[in-house]
Amino acid sequence: MEISELVRGLLSRRGVTSDGDISAFLAPDYEKHTHAPQLLLGMERATTRVLAAMRGNERIAVYADFDCDGIPGAAVLSDFFNKVGYQNFEVYLPHRDREGYGFHTEAITLLASRGVSLIITVDVGTTAVEAVAFAKERGIDVIVTDHHEPVREPSASNGPGITGTLPAAVAVLNPKLGEYPFPHLCGAAMAFKLVQAMLAEGKKEGLANFVAVPEGWEKWLLDLVAIATIADMVPLVGENRVLAYWGLQVLRKSPRPGIVALCNRLRLRRAELTEDDIGFSIAPRINAASRMDEPDLALRLLTTQDAAEAEKLAAHLEELNASRKGVVGSIVREAKKHARERFKSHERVVVLGNPEWKPALLGLAANSVMNERGGMVCLWGRDALGRIKGSCRSDGALSVVDVFASAGESFVEYGGHARSGGFSVLSEHVHTLHETLARASATMERAEVAASGEHDALITLREVSSPLHRDISRLAPFGAGNPKPVFRIAGTTVAQVKRFGKEKNHVEVMLTCTDSGASARAFDFFRAPENFTHTPVSGESASVLATVERDSYRGGFALRLVDVLPL
Repeated sequence: MEISELVRGLLSRRGVTSDGDISAFLAPDYEKHTHAPQLLLGMERATTRVLAAMRGNERIAVYADFDCDGIPGAAVLSDFFNKVGYQNFEVYLPHRDREGYGFHTEAITLLASRGVSLIITVDVGTTAVEAVAFAKERGIDVIVTDHHEPVREPSASNGPGITGTLPAAVAVLNPKLGEYPFPHLCGAAMAFKLVQAMLAEGKKEGLANFVAVPEGWEKWLLDLVAIATIADMVPLVGENRVLAYWGLQVLRKSPRPGIVALCNRLRLRRAELTEDDIGFSIAPRINAASRMDEPDLALRLLTTQDAAEAEKLAAHLEELNASRKGVVGSIVREAKKHARERFKSHERVVVLGNPEWKPALLGLAANSVMNERGGMVCLWGRDALGRIKGSCRSDGALSVVDVFASAGESFVEYGGHARSGGFSVLSEHVHTLHETLARASATMERAEVAASGEHDALITLREVSSPLHRDISRLAPFGAGNPKPVFRIAGTTVAQVKRFGKEKNHVEVMLTCTDSGASARAFDFFRAPENFTHTPVSGESASVLATVERDSYRGGFALRLVDVLPL
């Protein structure tokens, strides 16, 4: 395999140095570099129970989270049941606003009334001890497929326990349990693993509908797995890289009418789909369905076999996304105004709220405010049942979930990760929440945010070309754990600086090479010139940090700005 020095250097910075590791990274082998589903703890019990339900024509419910991990995962299971001719099943997606995240007893009661005797969860359930017990009392077995952290109980002898309390389900399929070789699979990938195991077992037992399924058919489900893996921002390394890599190959030739219709509507070149197309175009539309109260719309788009229906669904989804953008934009403008008025620039924790704000949209809005000022930004609103709920985003210096834990007495519930999280809070605590979180953050040790100026290689504008882009693309798909290479481009002069977009909230900088005269367009979304370390000014020299992108607007290539630095 011929590899340029640039690619070798970029791989080395990622810790990929041996010939075998390089080969596996650049050309992942699906058979060699994925793990057998049977290695997952509880998989044998899960497949045995599902096949027994199918033999007995029991009513099966797929209970999936409402985001762009749970919905594709539900579509994976739906496609499987339809492929083997099993019709006695349904998919239940909880309402984001009325029900919220989790496995809910009210939904279990409803499913019991419909004769359901087996529930398979997707992207939820690892900590649902009470809900699973509730289902069991009503004669419903539960199989959990999930990837979230289990409850970790303290142990006096050795610190945090490994498993803690798990629900009394038939099986809890989670890559973080047992000795599965790769713990970072997303929820849809876990549903896919269950399908793999069920197909293998059904064929082994000689079940006619299973034997009739062509060998390797399940690989056509990898388009859904890739969408979820990229959208859920799990690390794109190891097995995830293999699933995303091959899932993109399937997406580019997917016969799925909903994907075809969505790509046509968004003017995406399906044969050249990238992880960016998923992250910035496809995933936001799928998420828009639940954010705007119609989660079933996204599921129908992903599972329909009717091209005309797919066109209608894609059009409706685009309308919902446009509405979502409008509402989020209004929240962002109000939140930024209040943040500037009420908080000094050095304050690291911002808490703002409005009972009229829709909680489902606040993660997007909090991220926008955080990008402008840094720190930790929490926004709250009131849901359809009157509950105060919110979302937080952090620049990484403060861990959201650690700050939450330190102020746990203020919350009804909370969860999240280092850079993002969600919460619900009692009315009597919401107006003191800023003080509470600020106090909690003051006791936290702040993590180091990546130093400004860090980059992978030094290039000139003259080198921004097809060969360079070809080299970089060999490392794709990019995402968490495998970020796009950042280049430092020195010897440039700022020819022009302007804002663009309907609300002038994006920035474009035209650059020229001081020595060669080569030029390039550099841009970033939702960024103002003054938000960089150094404000670019026409006629001045500048040192630019950027990634190299295909320019879908003007053709050729452009630079996606990471930062502008003083010389």
